[in-house]
Amino acid sequence: MTRSHRTLVYPGIARWRIVLLSFLLSTQPSSLLASEIPEFRKSAWFGEQVREQWFAEGIRLLVNAPGQFERSKPTRLIFFATPNGNSLEQTMGCITEGKTDWRFDTQHIAAQVRRFREVAGATQTVLACLEAEGLSWPTWNKTRQDGPKTIRNVVQTVQQWISAKEISIILAGHSGGGSFLFGFIDAEEEIPNEIQRLIFLDANYSYSDAHKHGDKILAWLKKQASHQLVVIAYDDRNVRLNGKLVVGPGGGTFRATDRMVGSFTQKGIELVESTSGDFRILKGMNEQISILVHKNPQNKVLHTALVGEMNGLLRGLSNDPPKEKWGTFGGPRAYTKWIQPAPALPKRPDDAVGGKAFFQAMEKLARDQREEAIATEFLRGNFPDFLRSFKQLKFATKDVSGKEQSATVEVMPDYLSIGSNEDFVRVPMNPRTACRIAEAFGCSLPTRKIVDAIHANATVKLEPYPLTETREAIATFVQHHQLIEEQRKGSKLGEFVSGIKKDLVLSNRLEEKPNRVAIYGWHKRDGKPIQPLNIAHIYWYVDYSHGVRLIKRRIEIDGQPRDLRRLLFSEKLSRLVSDEGPLRRIDY
Repeated sequence: MTRSHRTLVYPGIARWRIVLLSFLLSTQPSSLLASEIPEFRKSAWFGEQVREQWFAEGIRLLVNAPGQFERSKPTRLIFFATPNGNSLEQTMGCITEGKTDWRFDTQHIAAQVRRFREVAGATQTVLACLEAEGLSWPTWNKTRQDGPKTIRNVVQTVQQWISAKEISIILAGHSGGGSFLFGFIDAEEEIPNEIQRLIFLDANYSYSDAHKHGDKILAWLKKQASHQLVVIAYDDRNVRLNGKLVVGPGGGTFRATDRMVGSFTQKGIELVESTSGDFRILKGMNEQISILVHKNPQNKVLHTALVGEMNGLLRGLSNDPPKEKWGTFGGPRAYTKWIQPAPALPKRPDDAVGGKAFFQAMEKLARDQREEAIATEFLRGNFPDFLRSFKQLKFATKDVSGKEQSATVEVMPDYLSIGSNEDFVRVPMNPRTACRIAEAFGCSLPTRKIVDAIHANATVKLEPYPLTETREAIATFVQHHQLIEEQRKGSKLGEFVSGIKKDLVLSNRLEEKPNRVAIYGWHKRDGKPIQPLNIAHIYWYVDYSHGVRLIKRRIEIDGQPRDLRRLLFSEKLSRLVSDEGPLRRIDY
């Protein structure tokens, strides 16, 4: 087969399907295909755009913005700090099915913000969910002398990312996430004017007059009538779990709220009390202060129920019960339709188009339309069944203390392809499209070390087959796929294949230059890669040699499940799967 560019003919393909597919894809408005915010990518759900990364100080951040975002308009920026023991994914929430951890169905911060955008005229609302290394903000704060300063720096950094003309900031947290809010308050003598609201969702445990929390909050409230404090708590003094009191003699948010109220009243703030159902409500300073405490007559554990089941975040964001268009504080859930699916591999639809027909339609599309079409097909499950059976890779190494550790990683046997087992084509794509697909599947791109291990363990090692002409043409993508299939004759579909593509990878080198793609691999049979780790290309550059092989985010370390996101950042464990040390760039 010649390596030169040629026109490809697909016999037996129904022309009406090709024409229909071309029409549907070509009518996609280009404004829907590109991220409006620099260095964000499109999410797998609700047409939103996201950015995720680790900060060097041990903070993982996921920012979720509406797909149609106008930086010239006033913007709400909500920072939500995760509770103790919960990841940011669990805090954001998803539909729980099968073995999905119950924590994913408790808070639903993302769904509540989506509901808020829908009914409050708040489409310019951005959510930044923050997770502390070790899943505990109180512990993170105690182990870092510069914790408060770091928290403020992170808030300022995200403001710069969004770079809207006018930004008002809301700081919110649940449980130990309140430590993030108090850390922000502790950083300076004053709370900045751009902070419009503080929301403690059963999270004010560490309120302290010794740290001047009350003085700083009141001084901030007096600066502007638009500043608001919302505190939601419950009477946890007599709650027992397994026969033991949940909080000690001086602990809990009920007592912390009493300390806060006492501090305010001692300073001359009049708080007017009322009741609504089981809630005791205190209002002050023309309703700039709203304190809601559930009386908890049955002594139940309401800690998380206040947030999710009772719509606590929605109540804190709106703070206007007479106008509660979004639902009712106290329940039932007002945001159910906005809960995103759990990550999973979708089944292939019966009406899914074949790989050859899809690629023929692709020839008529502009670059952004092409990427959107690729994402759409994968998100609806149009990929062959043989890719659904992942292969296990085992890694063993010593941690920084010399202790032997092992990891088991599951990887796709081949590169992402569109179509069926009988009619598929491997699909080059840009890394942001790849990460969007990975997000929906509960997967990630690999590291350089994992790519090397894939080649070492592959059962089918093919010799690379470079092409030199029209490298970025759709016809060349298909031509290269056909060459691979000719090489692969005699091997069964689903066997562990290597030597056929360069991999899109995660790498710290992406911090050197923004908006690049990291590529590596295309190993020869002797194990030497043609492509060293490289970030020369802009992120949207795609050619025939690029491939996307996904790995599952769920990894087992010494038999215990872990999330790849935290593993990659771990000083102790990252060397299991990374030869670059801890990785901060875990997405594109």
